[in-house]
Amino acid sequence: MNAGPAFDLPVPDIGAWRAGNTGTEGVWQFDSGRPGRCVMISALVHGNELCGAWALKGLLEAGLRPERGRLTLALCNLDAFDRFDPADHDASRFAEEDLNRQWIDARIDAADSNERRRAAALRPFVARADWLLDIHSMHEPSAPLLLTGTQARNLQLARAMRSPEHVVIDAGHQDGVRMRDYGRFGLADEQAGDTRSLLIECGFHGALASRAVAQDQCLRFLEQSGALDAQALARQLPGWRLADAPHQWALEVTGRVVARSNAFRFAAPYTGLEQIAKAGSVIGDDAGTPVTTPHDDCVLVMPSTRQARAGVTVVRYATRRRLQDGPS
Repeated sequence: MNAGPAFDLPVPDIGAWRAGNTGTEGVWQFDSGRPGRCVMISALVHGNELCGAWALKGLLEAGLRPERGRLTLALCNLDAFDRFDPADHDASRFAEEDLNRQWIDARIDAADSNERRRAAALRPFVARADWLLDIHSMHEPSAPLLLTGTQARNLQLARAMRSPEHVVIDAGHQDGVRMRDYGRFGLADEQAGDTRSLLIECGFHGALASRAVAQDQCLRFLEQSGALDAQALARQLPGWRLADAPHQWALEVTGRVVARSNAFRFAAPYTGLEQIAKAGSVIGDDAGTPVTTPHDDCVLVMPSTRQARAGVTVVRYATRRRLQDGPS
C-alpha cells in the first residue's frame, strides 16, 4: 500500500479539555436551565479523525453554552487518539475494534474490549440525546458527505442545513451498528419523536479543509437544533460558517461491497463520487473474483482499501438525484 496523501492537519492539544465535567473522561455537558432539546456532538469516535476534536476544542475554548436545552460534547476514543502517529494514521483508528460498530446493547454489555467498555461509558449520554451530530473524516481525499440513515426526518434536517453538497441515504454497515443508529435514533420516523442523528464525513483525515467543514457543520447543526440562535453563533464562532452548497445531491445507497479478504483491489484509483455509466462495469477484484457495478449510473461512495479485511465494507453503490427533485 502506498503512503497516501500528506497528513497536514496538526494534532490538537486537548489536554485542557480531557477530563470533562461529567465524571466521564472527555465528556462535557452544559444545561441552560431552559426547556429545549438535549443536543450532542461527538468527535474522535475514531482516533485518527482529528477534525472533530479541533471543532469541539473550538467550541469549548469559545465558552459556548446553550441558550435552550442541554448541550453535550464528547471526545470519544481517547485511547486510540493517544496512539496517533501521522506517519501511520490508520493504526490509531481504534485500539482493539471499531467503536462505531459496537452500538447495540448486547455488544456494549459484553464490555470485553477497549471500545465496548468506552461505549458503555458513553451510552448514557447517547441514550439521553435528542439530536446527535457525529463528526468523522475519510481514508481518502474526497468531498464531504452527510450521512442521514434511511429516515426522512434526518434527510429533512440535511436539507435545512444547506450543506454539504452530497447527502448519503444509507442503512449502515454489515459488521455492526453505528452510534448514529443507536436506540431511538434507529427507529422509524413514526416511532422516533423529535430525534435527529447525522454523521458528517468531513473529507480526508489529514486535510486542513476537514477542520473547516467540521466547524461549519457544528454551527449549522446547533442553529437548527435551537440550542442557540444564528446571531449568537455568528458572534461566538466567527469565521466558522462556510458558503452554502449551490445545490444538494441525494446519494441513495443501493448496495455495498464487503471484502472477503485483505486482497481486495480496485480497478482504478477511485476516491469517491465517481459515476459509472454502465451496469456490469468491473470496478475491482476480490481474491480473483471480479467486482462489478449493479446498475447504470452507479455512484461510488467512499471507496477505500486502507482498512480492507474480511467483513469490512470497501465501497457503497448509490443512485444520485437532486434533493429538490424528489420527496424527502
